Amino acid sequence: MRIFLTGGTGYVGQELLQSLWMSGYQTVCLTRPGSEKKLTLVPETADLISVAYGDVLNPESLVKGMRGCDAVIHLVGIIREFPGKGITFDKLHVEATRNVVEACKQTGIKRYVHMSALGARVGSQSGYSHTKGIAEGIVKESGLDWTIFRPSVIFGAKDEFVNMLAGMIRKAPIVPVIGTGAYRLQPVSLKNVAEGFTRALDKPETIGQIYEVGGPQSYSYDEMIDEIALAMGKKKAKIHMPLALMMPIIRLMEGFAFFPITRAQLTMLLEGNTCDSTGFYRTFDIRPIPFAGGIRQYIG
Repeated sequence: MRIFLTGGTGYVGQELLQSLWMSGYQTVCLTRPGSEKKLTLVPETADLISVAYGDVLNPESLVKGMRGCDAVIHLVGIIREFPGKGITFDKLHVEATRNVVEACKQTGIKRYVHMSALGARVGSQSGYSHTKGIAEGIVKESGLDWTIFRPSVIFGAKDEFVNMLAGMIRKAPIVPVIGTGAYRLQPVSLKNVAEGFTRALDKPETIGQIYEVGGPQSYSYDEMIDEIALAMGKKKAKIHMPLALMMPIIRLMEGFAFFPITRAQLTMLLEGNTCDSTGFYRTFDIRPIPFAGGIRQYIG
């Protein structure tokens, strides 16, 4: 089977690319010119992994790259917007998904696996979750043989979230927490997510199904900080910052790339991000990797 992969140069995409290679799939990785440098390919993968230059916002490049493929995995997404650079949720979640779906139809590809997000729903106060929900609607109405995954926060060696918190724990005498810190998350291993996408390809029973994907245990935000600190051999005090105090600061600073959080991200945090993932692990015969043990492999 020959797979067309979008988002292969990203954090999840590179892990998935290796998972597909290990499973013997031929993969065509959609790559913007210049971004191929991000691909960690080795000579052994040359016979199974190739590059198709293009962009999810360029429909013609999608059609060209998909020719000869049997299935599509669509990963492309963003966690924060930079409208001044044309980087928006509408473009990268909605328009991109519509383009990929239409290219599938033009090339006759039926099998389609989609990366969504836990909490995706039309009408969400978070622009991220709202546009993820719209994208899901496009997929469901496509007529393709689709499978949708909704991961929670994904942790792994090069993740942004856990490494950001580890950086604060390492540098700050007291770790700041917005609000109560009681909102809950269910971090899931990058390896487990990649396994699910790979194994879905040869499981026809997953067609038309949505899988919520979290780790084996949920944590409050405070508990996550404690677990990361423990993995680093540290014990850090936390200071809880009132929402009323932080919101004006976030509104003022969120347009700067160096600032660690946006209002959309804060909204998602406060809503919580947990699920029942027993169906995911059972269907794909995956052994869940616990958060506490998993982060010890790369946090120190």
